[in-house]
Amino acid sequence: MTNVRCRLLERKVGMNFPSFFLRIVCLLLYIAGKSQSNGSLETLAFISQLPLHAVGAGVLCDNVPGLAGRQRRLCRMHPGVMVSLGEGAKMGIKECQDQFRDHRWNCSTLDRDASVFGKVMLKGSRESAFVYAISSAGVVHSITRACSKGNLLQCGCDPTKAGKGRDKAGWFEWGGCSDNVRWASHFSRMFIDARERRVRDARALMNLHNNRAGRRAVKKFMKLSCKCHGVSGACTIRTCWQAMQPFRRVGEYLKRKYNGATHVMIDQGGSGIVVANHHFKKPTRKDLVYLESSPDYCLRDLSIGSLGTAGRRCNKASMGTDGCDIMCCGRGYDTETVTQFDKCHCKFHWCCHVKCKLCSKRVDIHTCKGPSLHDNISNRNSFHLHG
Repeated sequence: MTNVRCRLLERKVGMNFPSFFLRIVCLLLYIAGKSQSNGSLETLAFISQLPLHAVGAGVLCDNVPGLAGRQRRLCRMHPGVMVSLGEGAKMGIKECQDQFRDHRWNCSTLDRDASVFGKVMLKGSRESAFVYAISSAGVVHSITRACSKGNLLQCGCDPTKAGKGRDKAGWFEWGGCSDNVRWASHFSRMFIDARERRVRDARALMNLHNNRAGRRAVKKFMKLSCKCHGVSGACTIRTCWQAMQPFRRVGEYLKRKYNGATHVMIDQGGSGIVVANHHFKKPTRKDLVYLESSPDYCLRDLSIGSLGTAGRRCNKASMGTDGCDIMCCGRGYDTETVTQFDKCHCKFHWCCHVKCKLCSKRVDIHTCKGPSLHDNISNRNSFHLHG
C-alpha cells in the first residue's frame, strides 16, 4: 500500500523535488505507514523520531522506489541516518523560503500541492543551483548534529580532534565534542551524488558541483569554541572544540553565492563544465553554477515553475526586491486599508506574568495587480514560440 502511495506521490510531484529528497519523503511515508495513518508532509518532524530499529532495514529500503544501487545499499546499512537526511532536506527548504521570501520566486511555488519547487527544477537555472546547494548543506548540517548528539550508531564526535592543538592565541587541549562534519559530508556525498554520477551529462555535472558547494559551505562555518581553566579565572589551560554555526549563516552565504553564480556549459569532451563566457573567471568549488538563464517569474506559467506575482504583498517604500516596483513587474499595485491589532502598554506584574493592552491601528496593505489580457496573450505566444 505504501509503495503505491510513493508511486502516486512521484507522479504527482514529478521533477518538483531534487530526486534524493523525494526518495526520502517516500521512505518516511513508509515508516509513517507502520505507525499511523496520517502521511502528510507536515508530520515528518514527528515521523523522524520514530524508532527505525523496529522496522527491518531490508524491508524499509526495498520499498523506496527509484533508489540507485549504492543508495539502496547505504539505506540498508544506515537506516537511522535516513531520517536525519530527510530532516536536513526539510531544513534546506525552510532556509530557501526564508532567504527568498521577498523575491518574485520565493522557493514555494506549489506549496498547497505538497510540491515545493514546481517545474523550476526542470531548468538548470540559478534557482535550481541554490536549491541543490542548500539541500545538500542542510543534509550535512542535520547529520552532523545527529552525530554530536549521539543519535546515530555510525558516528559520534570528531575523533581527529584529540590531543593538543594551536591557534593564534597559542596551544590548547582538544576537549568537549567537536562536530563531525567530515563524516556527515562523506555520507552525504556518497548518497546524494550517487544518481548524478550515473549520468554525467551537463545537468548532472551542474548538480554535482552545487551539491559540493553546499557541503563546503557547512565546513566553512565551523567555529573554534574554547573554555578557560585556571585559578581566579586565569586562562592557564584552554579546552577547545569545533562547532557548527547556525544554519542561517550557511543560508546567507549561499544566497550571496546565488547572486554571483557563474553561467557554465559542458566542455567539448563532455566530462566537465567550463564558463560560457570566456571573459568571466572560472568558478571555484565554493561557487554556484547554472546552465540556463532564469525567467523573470512575473507571470503565471506552471510549465516553468512560475506562479507570477499577482496578489503578492509588496513594500511601497522599498527600492529592493520586495518593493512594489520590482515585485509587481511594473504592473502597479492595489492598496487596502485594514485594522491591525497589536499588544501594547505591556507591564510586568510580580510575580510572574506580563499584562498587555490590545491596541488597534490602521495600516495600508499593498498587493501586486494581476497581468492584463495583453500580458497573458503575449506570454502564451512566447511559450509557443520557444516551446
